Amino acid sequence: MLTSGNSSSHPVSFILLGIPGLESSHFWIAFPFCVMYLVAVAGNIIILHVIRTDHTLHQPMYLFLAMLALTDLVLSSSTQPKMLAILWFHAHEIEYHACLIQVFFIHAFSSVESGVLMAMALDRYVAICFPLRHSSILTTSVVIKLGSVVMVRGLLWVSPFCFMISRMPFCPNKVIPQSYCEHMALLKLVCADTRVNRGYGLFVAFSVAAFDISVIGISYMKILRAVLQLPSGEARLKAFGTCGSHICVILTLYVPALFTFLTHRFGHQVPHLVHIIFANVYLLVPPMLNPIIYGVRTKQIRDRVVRVCCGKEP
Repeated sequence: MLTSGNSSSHPVSFILLGIPGLESSHFWIAFPFCVMYLVAVAGNIIILHVIRTDHTLHQPMYLFLAMLALTDLVLSSSTQPKMLAILWFHAHEIEYHACLIQVFFIHAFSSVESGVLMAMALDRYVAICFPLRHSSILTTSVVIKLGSVVMVRGLLWVSPFCFMISRMPFCPNKVIPQSYCEHMALLKLVCADTRVNRGYGLFVAFSVAAFDISVIGISYMKILRAVLQLPSGEARLKAFGTCGSHICVILTLYVPALFTFLTHRFGHQVPHLVHIIFANVYLLVPPMLNPIIYGVRTKQIRDRVVRVCCGKEP
């Protein structure tokens, strides 16, 4: 059924297939996804609670980490509850506007996450290369402004996706062969010329990724040069350890995200099942791993969590 508007027609709802080819295993596949989602939610909430309640952690590195945790909560919660409903309860239908909202949150907060990782790389660069001026350069005000710019960039860059696609007519086919709504998946259901939409999508993806990855790469090249000049081997190991966790987080986001993006547009020879698995990995694994990586590798957070869990602090 199509609903007509002033300049477009759209279906009342879409059908999300989940993981095509593994329908008979959907019930069992849902269990590891559920565990990963619960770990992501619990871990990021703990990170937020620890940073909020411990005033000694109100420093740039931890404020950026709090932004990352909040972004991960939004990203994982925008897709996983519906995915679990599909896998466990066969709730394949998603209402049209709910689908557009999901598209908006997935792409906007993927951009925000990339921007936060860029800001964290800048923080590490200032902390290691200008340690005596770190607190004066990255004040709380500067951190908040950086976070606001990253957030506004994600919202402004992605909003046209939803506006443009909402003005386009859809074909009778309303089946989306994956577990969540995504910009390119929706464009494949449009009965009109989508070159402008695809071009804008490429522009946003490459502009965000190219800028953020360039800043991260330049920051870490300067960090590496500064660390190798440190006279103390212990100081070098400490600096590498501090940056190691951040590099792990960067890789867990960008590798599956870039694979998914490029496969959607150019990887026609990649098996669809592989693409669907990576599409789910990129939205669930980073939110699950980020609090684990930072919780284990960051002594201040690790010690505070242990004290809280042991009942030594309220």
